[in-house]
Amino acid sequence: MNVESIRGDFPILQRTVNGKPLVYLDSGATAQKPECGIEAVNRLHREQNANIHRGVHQLSAEATELYEQARERVRTFIGAASREEVIFTAGATASINTIAYAWSERFLHEGDNIIISEMEHHSNIVPWQAVAERRGAEIRVLPFDEEGRLMTEQLDTLLDERTRMVAVTQASNTLGTRPDLRPIIEKAHAVGAHVMVDGCQGVVHGGVDVVALDCDFYAFSGHKLYGPTGIGVLYGKRELLDQMPPFLYGGDMVDRVSFEKTTYAPLPLKYEAGTSNYIGAIGLGEAVEYLRGFDLHEVEEHEMSLMRYAEEQLRRIDGLRIYGSTKDKCSIISFNVEGVHHYDLGMILDKLGIAIRTGQHCAEPVMTHFGITGMCRASIAMYNTREEIDALCRGVERAVRMLR
Repeated sequence: MNVESIRGDFPILQRTVNGKPLVYLDSGATAQKPECGIEAVNRLHREQNANIHRGVHQLSAEATELYEQARERVRTFIGAASREEVIFTAGATASINTIAYAWSERFLHEGDNIIISEMEHHSNIVPWQAVAERRGAEIRVLPFDEEGRLMTEQLDTLLDERTRMVAVTQASNTLGTRPDLRPIIEKAHAVGAHVMVDGCQGVVHGGVDVVALDCDFYAFSGHKLYGPTGIGVLYGKRELLDQMPPFLYGGDMVDRVSFEKTTYAPLPLKYEAGTSNYIGAIGLGEAVEYLRGFDLHEVEEHEMSLMRYAEEQLRRIDGLRIYGSTKDKCSIISFNVEGVHHYDLGMILDKLGIAIRTGQHCAEPVMTHFGITGMCRASIAMYNTREEIDALCRGVERAVRMLR
């Protein structure tokens, strides 16, 4: 990989912060955007902006074609069987909420149970809690161990004939853990349960083939995949989506409307009520096409090499603990230093031009597991370099000396 050439595709990486070259290690929160994606969005605003699906005029036809082209690009990228199974939403949170609401209306009843892994992002916890409370269902938790390994051997004791959903991440946003999802999905299906996979980190680090994985639902956000904010993707198996009611109601998701009865549009429009974020979707399509220009196995090896190097250097710092040490983790490093508050460390790094994430990372149960209030997190992307890892490690060492 020519990392310097890749960095040239991302304009923001040329800027300085507090007089220092920007070292951006917060891609797990949001990735930076390549020039091609930025220009695609700008071009749409300048030359082709018109509401999709509804107009017969040229601009509307052009925008609609680009929007549906983006859907096909995403379908190919995640390996979905048909374009009707790819739904654009406002983000992964909106995708999971859509499924939690619409799926529960059809499949969840009083006395049923939902299994959630302990390492989930709040977006794959809170919606399930809400529907369980509304429908009189039970929440069960699949725990992880001190290494950050999901204890899948306990799944057999949690699953039963009343299990309706298993919600699990493809890659933890705090621990980097990538559980082996195939046996989880197979066991869930064996008792008639469905599986919702949070793919926000997994789709970036390693990718996905949803058909091979055989998950029932899969969600991710565009802004973590080098695309715009405010756009996300929901994948669902067609036979399930067809059985579920809509989540939002209004324009573009209807077939016929009368005061006596309304019928709904077929997939995917059934779940795309109102004016979609078509510009965001087209921008995401550009980001996906940009990524397809690389060998994604090479990209992942580059990121993993940097992660291993960073962990080796950071472990030399007295009192530093890294959370998550599974062998197949993705390029996320969460850590704390004894006697140093994570917010203070993050603020000093910022003064050095180094951007990391500090806090609970929308994963409070993970913090509770370790008995802490938060963590520092450095998340590595395709455009990061060994020199930036050196800057991070020097910065942490300097901050520790100052704060202790």
